[in-house]
Amino acid sequence: MKVLKFGGSSLKDTEAIEHVKNIVETEQEPVCLVVSAFGTTTDELQKLANLAKEGDSSYISLLDSIQSRHIKLAYSLIGKEAHTSLISCFDQLKQITEGVFLLKELTNKSLDFILGIGELVSSTVVAEYFTSKGLDAKRFDSREYLITDRSFGEGKVDLQQSKAKLRALAPTFGAINVFPGFVAGTDLGETTTLGRGGSDYTASLIAAALDASSLEIWTDVDGIMTADPRRVKRAHTLSKVSYEEASELSYFGAKVLYPQSIAPVLDSQIHVQVKNTFSPNEPGTVISIDQTDSKIIKGISSIDEVTILSISGRNMHSKGDYFAVLFGELARHQLSVVFMTHSNAGLIVTLGFRSKDAQHAFEVIEQAFKDRLEHKVVASMNLSEGYSLLALVGSNMKDQIGVSGAMFNVLGRNGISIKAISQGSSELSISAIIPKVDLNKALNVLHETFFLSLMKRINLFIVGTGNVGREFLDQLKRQFSFLKEQYYLNLKIIGVANSRKMVFEKDGIPLSKWEEYMDGGDRFDKALFLDQMIALNYRNSIFIDITASSEIAALYKQVLEASISVVTPNKIAATRSYEEYVSLKSVARKYKSQFLIETNVCAGLPILSTLHDLIRSGDKVIRMEAVLSGTLNFLFNEYDGSYSFAKVIQKAKSLGYTEPDPRLDLSGEDVMRKLLILIRESGYEMEMDQLKITSFLPESCQNKESLELFYEGIEAEEAYFQKLYETSLANGTRLKVVASYQNGKGEVKLQEIPDSHPFYNLEGKDNVVLFYTDRYAEQPLVIKGAGAGAEVTASGIFADVLRMAQPES
Repeated sequence: MKVLKFGGSSLKDTEAIEHVKNIVETEQEPVCLVVSAFGTTTDELQKLANLAKEGDSSYISLLDSIQSRHIKLAYSLIGKEAHTSLISCFDQLKQITEGVFLLKELTNKSLDFILGIGELVSSTVVAEYFTSKGLDAKRFDSREYLITDRSFGEGKVDLQQSKAKLRALAPTFGAINVFPGFVAGTDLGETTTLGRGGSDYTASLIAAALDASSLEIWTDVDGIMTADPRRVKRAHTLSKVSYEEASELSYFGAKVLYPQSIAPVLDSQIHVQVKNTFSPNEPGTVISIDQTDSKIIKGISSIDEVTILSISGRNMHSKGDYFAVLFGELARHQLSVVFMTHSNAGLIVTLGFRSKDAQHAFEVIEQAFKDRLEHKVVASMNLSEGYSLLALVGSNMKDQIGVSGAMFNVLGRNGISIKAISQGSSELSISAIIPKVDLNKALNVLHETFFLSLMKRINLFIVGTGNVGREFLDQLKRQFSFLKEQYYLNLKIIGVANSRKMVFEKDGIPLSKWEEYMDGGDRFDKALFLDQMIALNYRNSIFIDITASSEIAALYKQVLEASISVVTPNKIAATRSYEEYVSLKSVARKYKSQFLIETNVCAGLPILSTLHDLIRSGDKVIRMEAVLSGTLNFLFNEYDGSYSFAKVIQKAKSLGYTEPDPRLDLSGEDVMRKLLILIRESGYEMEMDQLKITSFLPESCQNKESLELFYEGIEAEEAYFQKLYETSLANGTRLKVVASYQNGKGEVKLQEIPDSHPFYNLEGKDNVVLFYTDRYAEQPLVIKGAGAGAEVTASGIFADVLRMAQPES
């Protein structure tokens, strides 16, 4: 004898029921078939009961709709003769709901009868359909064979009596024996139910009573999944799990099985298989007593709606019966605790309830300790809503070092706060209470860590699609497959914007089509972009600002507070007041985000990362000299008087070596900002107005209102630039704009560099930095290379993104 259970999704329509018939008729041995209500019928019956209780006469139309749909389904399967077999069920349903409506009272007993109609009808229709197709099918009423106490709503099964009745029934079985799931009965013939998910329990009880060869649970997924596939797209089917693992997964919210359904088959060690009705050839998941494999984590379960009840008191630990009273009262009222932890001193107990039960639990506990309040056994109780529970489950977690550390580390790195944690005494699970808004992100990042550790998804949000932004996107497109195949990094562009438009795509914007997406995007609004990015709440998120906008830079604090890291060549944020600079660093640390600004100084050169390594290893910067503007270095290397200085500037701009507004480069402001960042990153406090700058521009060229007027002014002063060049040439020197720092003083000025100096041979648009430190006191540490241009700046941004993206070791 084999037992097969089909859930509501497997019986949702005629096509689905035909799938069930095809599966059942191929069995080579007799089967007991346990069926749930069709589709979402149970939910509709619950709504029906609620409407009647509220005195809402619209319950009548809902009842008519439920009846009509069932009769129509029966007719399409069997024919007209099926109608009368259902009428009596619905007549009884009408009588009960009318009574509820008139009294405006819904008892658990009445609700059990109303909810049980779904299974009673579905089992009748399925049995008659099989018979109409020539199959040897019989229908039995579970209420006569599964006997419970009078705990309406979740009847407690009398296992000995039920087993005896089922075994006595077995000799009358045909080839196919259909039982309604979920419903049971008392000795007095009253209808009870086994709780939501009770059809699994029905099947398990029947399998155990009849010593079945196996139990098959048929549903609409391929088996037990590593996580909820509706929340985690890359969840996959587990081939094998132990009974204990299956029980833990179901207890913590896995929807394929229900917790109580494991116990009967575990006691009898009956082979269980979870399979997909619509893909019957898939192997599904086998549940057995064996330690199935060496995987540490088998699955991640979650309960969406959890409310925390915190109980505090001064003398709880001194009252020996405190926990007996607490859990005794909860059990008496059939209130299940999904989570518990308490302080070692016994002064605070934290309980987690499914949100629908929380208020009732609060009232029960309050009443239980009412006469003890004056003794401060319970001083206060507080309910906190808006939480979810997630749990890692696996038999091999026992004595395994580092699992909880990895779990909490990855949650922390993604800015997910943990309200409470607990590990079961069986060491099969580690559970945590987290804010509900973070559940999707938590499930995905944990699944990625424990099941897809070789592949890491990084979600990018980009503002700025000018020369550098476009080049970054091109580099990303060129390297996408390489990074995925060689470094297991899946970089997804989720949002992209410029000053005109913005667009979001939850599953990622194709890199070859980002411009098409932008063309169809919405008008850019920085506040809306920020809000949508934060609302998505994706794991491993990076905000990339490739603008020179002060307004975008002003968003960084909010971005970092959302645990979204920031990468940017925009120097504005890091060069505001020292207090603001330190605040950004502090916010990044607090919210486990990162603030990387390597490209603030010399495009793609590893200046700041090298500096950080020096500082972290205990070195100290004493002095620094640098040529920090690739633009200015290009200008003075390129200019030889053969054509005007103004034309050299225009050439640099056309090559992408300047800021969008070249006046920022030539004013020295850009160099000042870079020097300030170097000083601050070296560990020194400094403000912009403490730096000294000596402009090389004639006064007539400064503060021009427009770029056109600026070029005209430079052209008019050509003789001045010609003289600078000729004097330097005569002295055997070269002109460089040098930034320097020593003894708390920073300066930027144009200098004539002799041929003995390291800066003399600095070509093209190259930058160079000399660090004199405690370790490099005589000979400086020299970092040199291209410091301007869209390509090298984009590569520097890319490098920062990859630093953030590298999987934790």
